[in-house]
Amino acid sequence: MIGTVLSFSVAALSVRALSKTLTVFEIMSIRSGGGLIILLALLAVRPVLVHTLVLRQMGLHAFRNSVQFFGQIAWMKAVTIIPFATVFALEFTMPAWVALLAVLFLGEKMTVSRLGSVVLCFAGVVVIERPGFAGFEPVSLLALGAALSFAITLVVTKRMVATVSTFAILFWLNAMQFPVNLLLSSPAFVLKLDPATILPTVGLAVSGLSAHYCFANAFRHGDATIVVPLDFLRVPLIAIVGASFYGEPLSAVVLAGAALIATGVTWNLRAESRRA
Repeated sequence: MIGTVLSFSVAALSVRALSKTLTVFEIMSIRSGGGLIILLALLAVRPVLVHTLVLRQMGLHAFRNSVQFFGQIAWMKAVTIIPFATVFALEFTMPAWVALLAVLFLGEKMTVSRLGSVVLCFAGVVVIERPGFAGFEPVSLLALGAALSFAITLVVTKRMVATVSTFAILFWLNAMQFPVNLLLSSPAFVLKLDPATILPTVGLAVSGLSAHYCFANAFRHGDATIVVPLDFLRVPLIAIVGASFYGEPLSAVVLAGAALIATGVTWNLRAESRRA
C-alpha cells in the first residue's frame, strides 16, 4: 500500500503539470498508452505471461474498466482545478463505500476495529475539509463521484484477484481504455509535448501502472476493509506536496486531520495483527 500511496501522489503531480498543455483525455492517453507499452515490453521479456491473458471474466474486466474510466476522468479534472489536499480528502469518502460494498458483495466481516478505523479516518477527512466553514463548490462533486467509482472498482478487483492474474488485470485495463482515450484526443496531441513535459509524462505512465499493480497485490493479502484505510495516508502526504510545490496552505487543521487518520490506521493494523 505504500507503493500505492506514492504512485497516486506522483500521478497527481504529473497530471497537474501536463494539464497546462493537454486535455484530460490526452493525459489519460499517455497513462494508458504508456502502461500498455510497459506491459508489452514485459510480455516480450517474459513470454510465459501470455498464458495469463485468457479470456476469463471479460464481462467483469469490461465493467471494472468502464467504471474506473469515468472515475479517472473525474479525478484528473478535479486535480487540475482544486487543491490536492481537498481532492484527496473528498476522495476518501471511498473507504466508507468500500466497507459497505465489501460486506454486501464480498461477504467480509465488519469488525469493531475496521469500523472504528473507517470512522476515525473519515473524521480526519472531515476535519481537513471543514464542510460548512466555506462555500461548497460544485466542482467538489467530481472528487466525490471519483470516490464512488473507485470504490466500485476496488471491490470488483478484490473479487477478480482470486481467479485472474495481476498482469491480466493491468493489461486489459490499458488495452480497453487506450483506444477510447485516443479517440477522444486530438490526433496530433503528442506534438504538444516538449522537453519540460518529459518527466511528468514518464511519471504518469509509470505511476498509473504501479498504482493498480500495488492495489491488486495488496488485495491478494488482505480484506478490502483492511487494505483501503491504509490509503488514507495519501491525504497528509499530498497536503505536504501541495504546500511544497504549489504554495497550497498547510495548516494546523490539516495536521490534526492527519493525526486522526494515522490513529485509525494504526488501530486497525494492530487489531488485525492480534487476530492473525
